[in-house]
Amino acid sequence: MRATSIIFRRELSSYLRSPVGYLIAAAMLLVCGILFQSQAMDKEAALSADVLSAFFRFASGCTIGAAIALSIRLIAEERQQHTIVLLNTSPIRDVEIIMGKFLAAFTFLSMIVLASFYMPMLIKVNGKITYSQVLVGYLGLVLLGGAVLAIGMFASALTKQQLVAAAVALVLTVSMVQLYPLGLKLDDPLRGVFQELDLWHVHFGLGFMKGVLNLKDLVYYLAVIYFFLLLATKTMEAKRWR
Repeated sequence: MRATSIIFRRELSSYLRSPVGYLIAAAMLLVCGILFQSQAMDKEAALSADVLSAFFRFASGCTIGAAIALSIRLIAEERQQHTIVLLNTSPIRDVEIIMGKFLAAFTFLSMIVLASFYMPMLIKVNGKITYSQVLVGYLGLVLLGGAVLAIGMFASALTKQQLVAAAVALVLTVSMVQLYPLGLKLDDPLRGVFQELDLWHVHFGLGFMKGVLNLKDLVYYLAVIYFFLLLATKTMEAKRWR
């Protein structure tokens, strides 16, 4: 745990000191604010709950983009700058490297997501909102972001080129988001399997986005995070001896 803590502090410090982290945060908040204002707040006679759901829909897309941007550098940059040798020759296990880097990126992403909290509060100017829907929605955003971070970290562990890692992470994420539409074209039981494995529509779109907290949605995102972090760890272990 000490090694994980050291890597966590090192990575989080690099996000806080680097202009890249702030550029990603600014871009996410700017795009989310523009979409929310133009596509949701400008609509007249809309229910506050629907406007809040629209906010979480736009925010989820921005969170996915920010998660990919933050994750692709985690391992690929170490290989690109040849600093991965220092990590491989130090008395640190691969799982500690993965966990330290993931927790740092997850913390920074959560800070960015929470920085948008003022946006749903603007709905209170002309309407009413339930804080439970806000809290559940933000929990969903954080979990969705964590899942995409884990996917991006696996992609980053595969290659030393950050653009390649970004492409792989984007393909994997989009593929998992399209499982629900694909499942609609299939017959049971494959339809149910594909829909439950979908990254966005079932677990976020029908759950967290609408303020509905289901245990299965929580377990799903935690399972996705665990699965892709495990893949990233095994990839690191395989590449260590090459």
